[in-house]
Amino acid sequence: WEGKQYPAVFRIPVDGPDDADHVSRRPEDLDVQAAQPVWDGNLLAEGEEYFATSGFAPSPDGKLGAIGVDFVGDEHFRLRVFDIETGHIVDDAVSGLGYGLAWTADSSAIVYARVNESWRTWQVWAHRIGTPTDRDRLLFQEDDERFDAGHYPSRDGRWIIVHSTSRSTAEVRLFDAADIEAPPILVCGRRPGLDYTVEPAGDHLLIVHNANRPDFEVAIAAIRGSRPEEWTPILIPRPGERVVGIDAYRDFAVVSMRSGGQTQLRVMPRGAACNGAVAAGPTEWRQATPVPSEDLATIMHLPQSHWQTGEVVYMVESVLTPRTWVSYCPHTGESTVLKRLEVPNYDRDDYAQQGVWVTADDGTDIPMTIAYRKDLEPDGSNPGLIYGYGSYEVSYDPWFAPINVSALQRGVVLAFAHVRGGGEMGRAWYDDGKLLKKKNTFTDFIACAKWLHSSGWVADQRLAAEGSSAGGLLMGAVANLAPDQFRAIHADVPFVDALTTILRPELPLTVGEWEEWGNPIDSPEIYEYMRSYSPTENVVEAEYPAVLATTSFNDIRVFYVEPTKWVQILRERSSNDPIARPILEQIEMAAGHGGKLGRYDRWDKQSFELAWILDQIGATE
Repeated sequence: WEGKQYPAVFRIPVDGPDDADHVSRRPEDLDVQAAQPVWDGNLLAEGEEYFATSGFAPSPDGKLGAIGVDFVGDEHFRLRVFDIETGHIVDDAVSGLGYGLAWTADSSAIVYARVNESWRTWQVWAHRIGTPTDRDRLLFQEDDERFDAGHYPSRDGRWIIVHSTSRSTAEVRLFDAADIEAPPILVCGRRPGLDYTVEPAGDHLLIVHNANRPDFEVAIAAIRGSRPEEWTPILIPRPGERVVGIDAYRDFAVVSMRSGGQTQLRVMPRGAACNGAVAAGPTEWRQATPVPSEDLATIMHLPQSHWQTGEVVYMVESVLTPRTWVSYCPHTGESTVLKRLEVPNYDRDDYAQQGVWVTADDGTDIPMTIAYRKDLEPDGSNPGLIYGYGSYEVSYDPWFAPINVSALQRGVVLAFAHVRGGGEMGRAWYDDGKLLKKKNTFTDFIACAKWLHSSGWVADQRLAAEGSSAGGLLMGAVANLAPDQFRAIHADVPFVDALTTILRPELPLTVGEWEEWGNPIDSPEIYEYMRSYSPTENVVEAEYPAVLATTSFNDIRVFYVEPTKWVQILRERSSNDPIARPILEQIEMAAGHGGKLGRYDRWDKQSFELAWILDQIGATE
C-alpha cells in the first residue's frame, strides 16, 4: 500500500477440492474482492515507534491465528492468539518468546520457544490456548550454552521438529503433533562436528548431513517405531557443489544447492511408490533435475505450506534483474512468471554485470560480482561501492535493490566481494575464513578493492565500502589494514569491539560464537589472534576513510556501545579533517539489529546512508 509502513495478511476462499493443485498462484486469477483480512501490521503498530513480528502461524483448522509481536526492537516477543473471523484476541498470556510458532494437530495448543537472559533460545514449550502459563508444558530444554533450540512444524502436519544446533553440531527430535506429550523420536544423538537437518517426507525422513563429506549429502531414513532406520544416501554432490537444504512435498522434493559458487535448485520427483504407499527406499526418488536460471542470478526456493502442492515457487534476482517470482511444474518442466518487481524509470539494458576472479595474498582466487552503466569505461575515473560480509557461512549473493539503481544511474561501479568466511564456494570456503583463519576475510576484501583500482574500474580515493553486523567487523578491520584503499566506509550495526565482547560469556550470543571466532578465555593463541584484528584494538595514528557507523539502541545482537567506542577511538587517533573526512555515528533510539522495519522508515535510512556515500565519493550528480 502506498503510504503505509507494513504489510497485511489476507485469506481468500478456495472453490473446489481442498487441494493446492487446484489453486492458481496468478494474482489476476484471485478473487481479491472476497479477500478477508487476517492481520494488518499497520493496525498492530498504531501508536508505536517500532514494530516487528516473530512470524505468523494459522491453526490447522483455520480458525485461529498466532503471531509474536515486538514493539521495542530487542527481539523478545509477546504471543497473540486471535480469532481470524472476528480479530478478537483469545490469548496473550505468553511473553518473552523467541522465534518460531507451531500448532498441535488439533489446534488446541501452540508450541513456542523461550530465550534466556543471554538471548539464547533454550526452551521449547507447549501452551494450551486459554490456560495460565504456569500450566504450560516444557517439551525440551537445551542446557549446553553453545547450542540454540529452534522448532518448526513439518509440512505434512505430522511432526513438530526441535532442532538443537551449535555452529558445527546438530541434534534433532521429532514430536508427534497429534500427541505432543508423547516421548519424542531422537533422529541422531549429537556427535561433535556432525551437522544435519531433517525433513519429514511421509513415512520417512530426508536428511541433509555432513557425516561423510564436508559439503553435505542427502540421505533417506524410514521411520520405524521410536527411531529412524539407517541413513541411505540418495544425492551425493559432485566436487565444487554444496547441498544447502531440502524441502519435501507429496510428489517431489526441492534441493537447494550451490554449484560453482552459484545458487541452484534441483527437483527430485517421487516414483510410483509415493505418499507412504510402500516402505520408503532410495528408488522411490528419481534423479534430481536443475531448475532453469540465468547466469549470475540468485535463485531461492520459497517453500509452500501445502504438502500436496503441484508446483515449485521460487524467486530469482541479480544485481540488475528485479526480483521475479516464478512457478515451476516438475511434471511438465514448464515455468510461469507470477510477478516481477516493478521498477519505474529503470531499463536493464542500460547496465551490465560480470563475474571476475581476484587473486588473494595467498594465491586463492576470490569471486567478485561487479555491475555498472554500459557507457562507462575502466579508465580510472569512476566512483565505486563495494559490499562484503564473510562470516557464518552466509553467502553474500548479489541481490537487486532499487536503491542500487540510484547509484548505478550516477555512474557508480557496484561490487560484491564473495570473500572467505562466507559459503559461496562450499564448506571449505567458510572454514578458511573463521577461527585462526579469520584474517583471510579481511585480506580477500582488500584484494578485491585493489583490483577495482588496478583494473581501472574505480578511481583512487573514490571507492566506498559497506558492511553490516559481522560485515561491520570487516569494515573496521580493513579500515585499519588498508585505510588508503577507501574514501569512505559505512559500518552498520558493526561488531567492531569483537575481543571485548567474546571475552564476556554473560553477554547475549557470546558462548555460541566461540565456534566461529574461538574462545579467547581458554586459548592464549585465540586471544592474541583476535587482539591482532579486532578493530577497536588496532586503530592507528593515520588518515582514515570517512566513517559512518549506524546502530540501534535496542540491538540485542551487537550492542550500540561497540560502534560508540570505536568511533571515539577513531576520532582520538586519526588525523582526519573532521569536515572533509568526518567520523560519524547515528544511533536509532527505537529499533533493533535490523533497524526500523517499516517500509518508509527503511527507505529513509537507506536514502540517508547512500546520500552520505555518494557525497564522499563525488557521485551526487
